[in-house]
Amino acid sequence: MRWIRAAGRGLLVLIVVMTGYVASGARADEGGGDGRGPLTLATAGDLTGYLGPLLQGWNRTHPGERVTLVELPDSADETHAQMATDLRDGDRSRFDVLNIDVSWTSEFAAAGWIRPLPADRFPLRDFLAPVVDTATYDGRLYAVPYVTNAGLLLYRADVLAEEGVPPPRTWAELERYARTIAPKHGLDGYAGQFLPYEGLTVNAAEAVYSAGGSVLGDEGARVTVDSAAAREGIGFLARGVREGWIPKRALTYKEEESKQAFQDGRLLFLRNWPYAYVAASAPSSKVAGQVGAVPLPGPDGPGTSVLGGSNLAVNTHARHPDSAARLIAYLTSEPVQRQVLTRGALPPVRAALYEDPGLIRAFPYLPTLRESVLAAAPRPKSPRYDQVSLVVQSVVHDAMAGHETPEAAVRRLARELAAISR
Repeated sequence: MRWIRAAGRGLLVLIVVMTGYVASGARADEGGGDGRGPLTLATAGDLTGYLGPLLQGWNRTHPGERVTLVELPDSADETHAQMATDLRDGDRSRFDVLNIDVSWTSEFAAAGWIRPLPADRFPLRDFLAPVVDTATYDGRLYAVPYVTNAGLLLYRADVLAEEGVPPPRTWAELERYARTIAPKHGLDGYAGQFLPYEGLTVNAAEAVYSAGGSVLGDEGARVTVDSAAAREGIGFLARGVREGWIPKRALTYKEEESKQAFQDGRLLFLRNWPYAYVAASAPSSKVAGQVGAVPLPGPDGPGTSVLGGSNLAVNTHARHPDSAARLIAYLTSEPVQRQVLTRGALPPVRAALYEDPGLIRAFPYLPTLRESVLAAAPRPKSPRYDQVSLVVQSVVHDAMAGHETPEAAVRRLARELAAISR
């Protein structure tokens, strides 16, 4: 019996060793033994359908590193929730490469969900300088900029030309035109993305930044929003609804609803991303050929946009990290970045493309967008960005809906953000 038990133990050890050998061999076969192999890329819904063809190009030339595209909802909040749920599963996560909103980099890095990346592996010097900051946390690169964005003020060029006035450069001009010119032409004055979701966080931050204020400092460790600038910025938005030059219906607008209102000929001014300019200028738009774009106005001149866009990050538990890095290098290469613009109507991160004469002819807003991106600022950096955004949305929406004064809203915002930062 002792011999049988000893033999049994020996057999068990042999099985364990052989199982480990076979498993490691299988992983080496799958990944080529050098961190390469098939990948999944998770992204928010691709509204223009451009990403699939880009990945087909990669798959044709990298058959051993094929990418499967996983499209999540096109709502930023829902995409964030699904990515976070998946990443909490650790090594059971389905996603290898993540196309994340630029505001999530700090949160995902602080949570340990994405891995640091070697900066010398990517052409960061060829990117527009401000976008690189959105990909860093605690002094390290945790993602690579893929698409950038900055808010623009779209306007009805035909209406302003008829009135003999230039596009507004200050809040006072915007208010005056929206209050006086828009009604004469049967239009609403001004709208942005004012439903309480991530878009309102962006619009609110732009108003505060444009007035010279800030929301958080030291990557979320310090609350800086209790200021005269924040009261001025939030007061600008709240005053617009109270006085009627921002229509109350705009409190329900996200990107698509506000874009539709403008391209249907119902708005004089719209704050939106450049894709809305492309849609409003398309032949099917009711305002085709009548659209202009300028940088967002501020109290005394051009304001400050919030940087939009997305970064590419690698899951800490990615099966094939070398392939993941190679894919990111491919998607940020000059030829692919050109297609991101021409096929997806999304602003690329490579600086040289904004000076390409052919692209400027096709996308006349590029010089304005470049100006806006170079003057833009990132959203408040915080490891708890999802909570920060929810607070900003809720408080600013209450102020715009008239439930509390801008002064009370700023005090409440400071208190609630301080509670998150503790």
